Amino acid sequence: MSRYECMKLLGARLTDDALVILSLGGAVDEWYNAAPHMREASLFQQQLGCVTPEAFGLAVGLPHRQIVSLDTDGGLLFNLGALATVSNEQPKNLFIVVWDNESYQSIGGPRTHTRQGRVDLAGIARGAGIEHAYTATTLEDFDAHCAAGLAAEEPYVLVAKTDGILEPGIKRKHSDGREDKYIFVRHVESIENITIMGPSEHN
Repeated sequence: MSRYECMKLLGARLTDDALVILSLGGAVDEWYNAAPHMREASLFQQQLGCVTPEAFGLAVGLPHRQIVSLDTDGGLLFNLGALATVSNEQPKNLFIVVWDNESYQSIGGPRTHTRQGRVDLAGIARGAGIEHAYTATTLEDFDAHCAAGLAAEEPYVLVAKTDGILEPGIKRKHSDGREDKYIFVRHVESIENITIMGPSEHN
C-alpha cells in the first residue's frame, strides 16, 4: 500500500480536535500534505521508540480527546514495552497506526525484523493484551480499520503494510522541531483553554 494514500484516508476522518503524534522522517512531509488541516494538531517526534509512549501520555492526560499515534515498524521495535503499558492501562481514546515498510527508511533502508516474515507486530500487540490489533494490506481494509479504531473505546492497533516509496513531488515541511513544538503546544492550549508554557521570565 501507499503510505500517502493511507494518510489521506485517515486524515479525512480526523478533525483538529484530535491530536496526532508521529515519527520524524518521510512520513512528516507526507502527513503535512495528506492532512493539512491537522498541521497544528500534529507533533513530530524525533526519537525512535517515543511516538506511541508520547501518544499514550496524551491519551491519559486528555481522556476526552481522540489521540492518534502514527508510529513506524522501526520505532515500535525500539520500545515494544509500550504495548504492555497501553494494554494494562487501557486508554479508551488511543488509536495506534504503525507504518510497516519493513525498513529503516530514514537511514537508507536497512531492513527491520518485520521483513524476515516471522515478526508480526499486530500479533505482539495481541500477545501484550491489546485485543484489537490488526494488519491491513489493502486501502479498503485500512480505511475500515480506521473507522473502527477511531470509534473504539479501548486501545486499537493497526499495522499498515506499506511499500516504502516516498510520495514524489510533495511540498516539504518548512519548520524545525522547536517551532513545531510551540505550534502544537499553543494549539493544545487553545482547544483546552489552559496554559502549558507561560511567558518567559526574561522577556
